[in-house]
Amino acid sequence: MIEGQTFWRLAFPLAAQQVGFQLMGTVDAALLGHYSDTSLAASGVGNNLLFAISSIGLGVVLGLDTVIPQAIGGGRLADARRYLAGGLRLAVLVGIACSLVVFASPLVLGLADVPADVAAEARTYVYLRALGIVPFLLSVALRSYLAARDVTRPLLVAVIVGNIANAVLDLALIFGIEAIGLPPLGVFGAGLATLTVQLVIVVVYFASVRALDDHAPRPRPTRADIATIARYGGPIGGQLFAEVGIFGVATVLAAHLGTRSAAAHAIALNLSSFTFAVAVGLGSATSVRVGHAVGTGDLPLARQRGLQGIAIGFGAMAMFALAFLVLPQPIAHLFTDDPAVIGAIVPLLQIVALFQLSDGAQAIGAGALRGLGDTRSTLVANLVGHYGVGLPISLVLTFTIGMGAPGLWWGLSAGLTVTAGYVVVRFLFVTR
Repeated sequence: MIEGQTFWRLAFPLAAQQVGFQLMGTVDAALLGHYSDTSLAASGVGNNLLFAISSIGLGVVLGLDTVIPQAIGGGRLADARRYLAGGLRLAVLVGIACSLVVFASPLVLGLADVPADVAAEARTYVYLRALGIVPFLLSVALRSYLAARDVTRPLLVAVIVGNIANAVLDLALIFGIEAIGLPPLGVFGAGLATLTVQLVIVVVYFASVRALDDHAPRPRPTRADIATIARYGGPIGGQLFAEVGIFGVATVLAAHLGTRSAAAHAIALNLSSFTFAVAVGLGSATSVRVGHAVGTGDLPLARQRGLQGIAIGFGAMAMFALAFLVLPQPIAHLFTDDPAVIGAIVPLLQIVALFQLSDGAQAIGAGALRGLGDTRSTLVANLVGHYGVGLPISLVLTFTIGMGAPGLWWGLSAGLTVTAGYVVVRFLFVTR
């Protein structure tokens, strides 16, 4: 009972934080949709470019989710603080590299035959949002340290205040305020609002860490510290890029099926992204708990905590699955009133219900392996599951058999199920 309470005390704020970050993007899209279709499309294209590239940097910094919890569990606070310092330095270096690639990424818009007006606004959005990559990666590093030390209140407060500030700034900057002479800034305003919130969040995290450490000077990291973080984080970056890639491929394939199928796919993907955010939060909590146990040298406890996280996550995702099975039409109505699109989304939500169970198992299983320090297995699992199994099934069911969008999602579900099975079996094997 105490173990379960401890898990939820850590997991709830981390899950809420992930959902909060997802909600910011949804609010941006919703308000831009009321501003202009061009701005909405531009932000969608820009976010895809931004996340695909920054996910590699995110994965590298997430190497801290292995080394810091293990150091804390072993009573090596000085090592944990040094790893944080190394992670912050790595976040800046990797963040600058990712930012430069993001600045160059609009070159692909011409090759992809994106309409000129959408491409122009997408460039504006991408250039502005690129400035937020370093602050974002710094916040990820600081989050890893705070969570490993069981300090989650700043994470929860920051994301709640951040969402409120983001919505207010979006309204003011996207549509303008005539009374004070502020013109409508459209997609530039949405990007500026998100960048501002990112800067505020990282300042709050820095202040929280300094208060937690009694304002003690941060130790100087060694090259070996930075190399250790990168060694664990590199495969995570590859894993995240592989996941982003498979859903990017699926979105392109859905676009070839027609407007109705593409709209239904987009809604299904939006919904699954929300529930996935919960799984990622639970996975982060599992990573911390497993890492603490590994730090004490207690492998049986690490196994117990990993299986507990997977079981709790499976139960939470089963609730989402039940909602998609029982209430597909009311859920679809939240996104559209078009009967044709609703008719197309309902069968997808029934497949997404199964998708939830696999998604939860793989996200939390990956977190458990991250706590152990076995990050390479999650990369292998995603490559085998998504590209070795899921993608071929999607192509055959969608185009050869002619199932359309449902065939696409059956393939995604199959790939995710293989990925989930791989990471769970790997965790059981390593902790046997």
